[in-house]
Amino acid sequence: MKILHTADWHLGKIVNNVYMTEDQQYILEQFLTIVEQQQPDVIIIAGDLYDRAIPPKQAVELLNDTFTSLINDFNIPVLAISGNHDSPDRLEFGSQLFRRQELYLDTKLTKDYQAVTIHDHYGPIHFHLIPYVEPAEVAYMFDDHEIRSHQQAAAKLIAHIKEKYSMDERHIWIGHAFLAGGMESESEERLSMIGGSPYIDAKLFESFTYVALGHLHQSQKVGKENIRYSGSILKYSFSEVNHNKSVTVVDVDGEGETEINRVPLYPKRDFERIEGYFDELLQGKSAGNQESYLYVRLLDDGQLIDPMGKLRKVYPNILHLERMPSANPSKLEDAGKMKERQQLSPDTLFASFYQDIKDDTIPDHRQKLVKEAIETLKQKERGQ
Repeated sequence: MKILHTADWHLGKIVNNVYMTEDQQYILEQFLTIVEQQQPDVIIIAGDLYDRAIPPKQAVELLNDTFTSLINDFNIPVLAISGNHDSPDRLEFGSQLFRRQELYLDTKLTKDYQAVTIHDHYGPIHFHLIPYVEPAEVAYMFDDHEIRSHQQAAAKLIAHIKEKYSMDERHIWIGHAFLAGGMESESEERLSMIGGSPYIDAKLFESFTYVALGHLHQSQKVGKENIRYSGSILKYSFSEVNHNKSVTVVDVDGEGETEINRVPLYPKRDFERIEGYFDELLQGKSAGNQESYLYVRLLDDGQLIDPMGKLRKVYPNILHLERMPSANPSKLEDAGKMKERQQLSPDTLFASFYQDIKDDTIPDHRQKLVKEAIETLKQKERGQ
């Protein structure tokens, strides 16, 4: 069976106040061409179809058009799950009706969970669609309040699958999670850490034929070759400048052995970082493509009049412009502190703020309240 694995479309994404819908439409048209060329038996989309709980109209239309082409034009089963950016309730609409057309869209876990089983000429392959869920949701589902971390939640779900199915057959896990050892970028929203670490040990999945993951935006394996993130379809921040975007094609034989290949995706506009002196940049030779989305760093010391306006006449898609920081030690120290703060989790950042204002460490009970409030806001954003 040939499987095409993709994830993290983030339709409706805004990068530095620029809607990426046109770029996403371009890349999804390319994706459909790859589907036509590869002729897969199954398509997997491992979460984060949308970028936020309430996506813009254009994003909904784009997803609808893409699904319609996959189902009507190619007649290929599509297996998709919700990610941490999606609203499970909104994405669930019509999902039971869509199953008749072999569009399997799972956004919530239930106690009567069933795998989607698809046969090839070797026999059945069981696809386990596991949408992004918080540990508390898994704890409620199994009435097991010892489950407090993503690791414990995943272990419980895998144990449940092993109770229901013979692992001598071929099984594929479709999930949206953060596996320990995966390389992250600035684009991914941090998963909940309330009650424990957001990381999951890849060793939990060793009994699966293939593990199709979403969440991390760089295409990569974690531990074993058959435990993989397909990566996002586009670059969504300048931390992804060096990523090579692709979709993953997996051939599964009758013994459960996999052959894995990546098919590259080529964006309409790439992301680039460039730097130089203002007059040099105006010559238009600093970027690989003048139409690219650019992060520009100016090396000039003196005053410049409207550098952004003048540079945009040469490079129309500049998203960020900055000056070389002063060599003044105090300013460099301030910049370093600011960068450190940007890496802090929301609750740690609030604790630092509390320390600055009150000149005292935040009490444990208040820290707990802050974490609960942050989690409530995240759930509201996801539409729960």
